[in-house]
Amino acid sequence: MLFVLSGCTQDSSSQASDAVNVGSSVSESQDKDLAPEPESKIVSLHSGQSTAVNKIAVSKKFMAVTANPYATQAAYAILEKGGSAIDAAIAAQMVLGLVEPQSSGIGGGAFMLYWDAGEKKLIAYDGREVAPMAADENLFIGQDGKPDSFFDAVIGGKSVGVPGVIKMLEDAHTDYGKKAWDSLFDDAIALAANGFTVSERLHTLIKAVPKVSERERIAEYLFDANGEPLAIGHQLKNLEYAKTLNVLAHNGSDTFYRGQLAQQMVAATKEDKNSGALSLTDFIQYQAVQRPALCKKILTYRVCGMGPPSSGASTTLAILGTLEHLVSNLDTQRGNYQGMEKDILSAHYFVEASRLAFADRNTYIADPDFIDVPIIQLLDDDYLQLRSQFISTDKPMKTVTAGQFVLPEVGQYLTQPSPELVSTTHLSIVDQYGNVVSMTSSIEMAFGSRLMVGGFILNNQLTDFSFVPRYADKTLVANRVQGGKRPRSSMSPMIVFDENEQPLLIIGSPGGKKIIPYVARVLYEVLFFDSALTKSIEQPHILNTGRQLEIEKGADQKVFDALKALGHKPVFKSQTSGLHAISRRNNEWLGVADPRREGTAKGD
Repeated sequence: MLFVLSGCTQDSSSQASDAVNVGSSVSESQDKDLAPEPESKIVSLHSGQSTAVNKIAVSKKFMAVTANPYATQAAYAILEKGGSAIDAAIAAQMVLGLVEPQSSGIGGGAFMLYWDAGEKKLIAYDGREVAPMAADENLFIGQDGKPDSFFDAVIGGKSVGVPGVIKMLEDAHTDYGKKAWDSLFDDAIALAANGFTVSERLHTLIKAVPKVSERERIAEYLFDANGEPLAIGHQLKNLEYAKTLNVLAHNGSDTFYRGQLAQQMVAATKEDKNSGALSLTDFIQYQAVQRPALCKKILTYRVCGMGPPSSGASTTLAILGTLEHLVSNLDTQRGNYQGMEKDILSAHYFVEASRLAFADRNTYIADPDFIDVPIIQLLDDDYLQLRSQFISTDKPMKTVTAGQFVLPEVGQYLTQPSPELVSTTHLSIVDQYGNVVSMTSSIEMAFGSRLMVGGFILNNQLTDFSFVPRYADKTLVANRVQGGKRPRSSMSPMIVFDENEQPLLIIGSPGGKKIIPYVARVLYEVLFFDSALTKSIEQPHILNTGRQLEIEKGADQKVFDALKALGHKPVFKSQTSGLHAISRRNNEWLGVADPRREGTAKGD
């Protein structure tokens, strides 16, 4: 086995730090939640009953769960007409780019898992953005030799990668679409032309997210004549977006990557005062990629997701694989274990396993076309069993470092987190033929780069690269910027299969790097403890992505006190997951939309 364990240590004191001791990191300003979401009504959430409309649906034929009622209806309409899950996903994404522009759109990228029920085949589509060929590892290093501040990097042309979602969806439609490509744009075009109602969440984000009005076109679109955020209930039209979608509907992706739209996007990034390096050649050369899905047996299930450059599946599977070696210590019937409630010990195990998995993620996961990623070693059962031995029942680890692997040619990389923030969207769809889509898409930070072209917002995904490319000893960072490279992501579209290789659970979420514990915790509760899906989604989040143990505001104070008594340093913090899931029970589909956001579920 080509690995050795590295210095995770137990703390002998009762006040262990939850910070990960993994070397230099991005500046503190880059690690803050700089894209706040509206706080959820957490008290009603955690009463165990969802108060929102259309958050739960049950059906026998098909199901759609998306981040916005308009998008859910668009997907439902396609499914009702006999369309495939791919068709419905395309229709929903075009609408999401209009009604939820802060989170995703055709100016961004996506990862998608597709299960073909007829062929019994799982396909993973990579529509991640790509860095310009002219970009180098010093893209975010200033003239003083120090990393850019986050907003100096994110706003403007420098942060924009070649968008991938249109090419990915077109490829998937060519492979598995049933309805005509142009028909899938009808609902989005009509909404853009006739107007949609500005939601409370969109209004709040326009108001709360810093520097949304930094560029003229986005300011004119999202603010009124007095410079105020568009009011809740305002009917917003986007005629430019309607025109863009009409062109894409009739001409396909060529116009996006080779035609006038491509030229406009290049010009927008180059002419911006924080100019970027994108060229028309970068657009012409862009390709979406089919990659092997990353799967691991967890208990009796096969849990699958996207491999690198997404870190979602690898980190989630590492968390679950580590927990599999620990849960034998738990009384799976709710009760006490060594004087602690099972729930507290379960949460302690989860956050400690997460810390271990994130240390490996930050060190090794990057674009596999550029980096030799040790995925097999990271998910090896023997390795995870050894890692699990660092986790005690009665105290947290004092420090956590990544495992060390003997890798050909590239040597040992050093950890360098990237400042992923909490935007993004996820949709889960099942069609009447049994086909499944689990897709997460994003423009990265809320409202992306702030640049608008053709009625849509351009991404700032290049800030998902590590700003620091190497250290004083010249050791390379795996996720450094390189021309033509795809930045690491935390997007985690997942599908769980039962013992008969039938889809059992489809799930994903927005949330930046918190996507991983959001998704992993639900899988932990549902698969390990047979918890109800709705309850698992609505329960208060408890997570640690490597820096701090966070407990969702509104959670029981006893949980906070018990984890603190174990030696953790928890903080209460608002969490804004957007978990959208579908599970199969008997001969029915159960769709669940996270009450923390405005998503809905609808089926027939």
